[in-house]
Amino acid sequence: MTEGVRAVLLAGGEGRRMGALGRGRLKPLIPYGGACRLIDFSLDNARRSGLPEVLLLPQFEEKRLMDDLRGRWWHRDFRVSFGPFDTAYREGIPDALAASVAAPERGTADALLRKAAHVFGPDVREVLVLHADHVYRFDYGPLLARHRASGAALTLTYQRIERRDVRLFGMVEFDVRGRLAAFVEKPEHPTGDLVFAAFCVFDAKILLSYLESLDGTGWQHDISRDVIPAMLAAGEHIEGYPVTGPWADIGTVERYHRAHMRAVRRDPAALAIEAMPWTIRSEVDRRLLSQARGIRHSIVPADARILGEVSHSVLFPGASVGEGAVVTDSVVLPGAAVPPGARIDRAIVLEDGQVQPGPEGDDG
Repeated sequence: MTEGVRAVLLAGGEGRRMGALGRGRLKPLIPYGGACRLIDFSLDNARRSGLPEVLLLPQFEEKRLMDDLRGRWWHRDFRVSFGPFDTAYREGIPDALAASVAAPERGTADALLRKAAHVFGPDVREVLVLHADHVYRFDYGPLLARHRASGAALTLTYQRIERRDVRLFGMVEFDVRGRLAAFVEKPEHPTGDLVFAAFCVFDAKILLSYLESLDGTGWQHDISRDVIPAMLAAGEHIEGYPVTGPWADIGTVERYHRAHMRAVRRDPAALAIEAMPWTIRSEVDRRLLSQARGIRHSIVPADARILGEVSHSVLFPGASVGEGAVVTDSVVLPGAAVPPGARIDRAIVLEDGQVQPGPEGDDG
């Protein structure tokens, strides 16, 4: 089923809405769940789905991201392709590579169009579009099979979420046949609770035709703001595909914190630690512990040094909590040290010890 499929990974990201957590760090590489980085979820899903390769389409500090993924995601049976820079990495990175990286694309659709030579080809039937800041575990095989069987121009995934968050996404509505009837990107006043889960499958020829027709117009260079609405307006056959398991778009520090708190409370809407790819210190065991000495309902790695108390929190490998310190409803990043006697509540402790306050009030 993966033959003829070109999987592309859109990796934007300065992480400006992530505060200190995103400062000096590419958003796709933000640590998550005590286990991995945000970008690792889509890559791990692709590998588990039998896809041999994913084409990286970065939109910010391209070389820095490629350098990281080259060391982590070039395996015998799966790899990340860097498109025009693949040869340079295969043969040993020349000094000129940094200067050769193109200017950032202006949007998700622009990223596809600018690297069209590496996305589209005579053997590419479908383009599977993925994103680098979504937390979920998913087999793309049934989605691809449904798309081919339906003959759709586009099959987009959707999920039901809390109404308060719909304004952050593309709101979708379907007719009685399960076909897309309405799509509103980031509605000011949501009228429903179904949203585009942001990964989807396009018929390759149809996608390219819309990209080429939109190029040079007053468009916003965006899949959700331009391509999908144009296809809907033209009457294209667009199918919906439900995402029934845990899925979260980590677009803000509030959503980042909320997703972690749901995980330690065993919320069905949160991905369990066992289902996450362990790309950060994979040799270190980690578990969600309900009760242990100094620990309550927290994800804790085997190498954590805890001399204080930890409750409803997530610790990454190498983290430590000093004597008399109390950590509650917080995330402690890899190697971060909470000093003795400190009180950390609803916060994120960065690798250098800086404490970033979490969202105020109840964030779910």
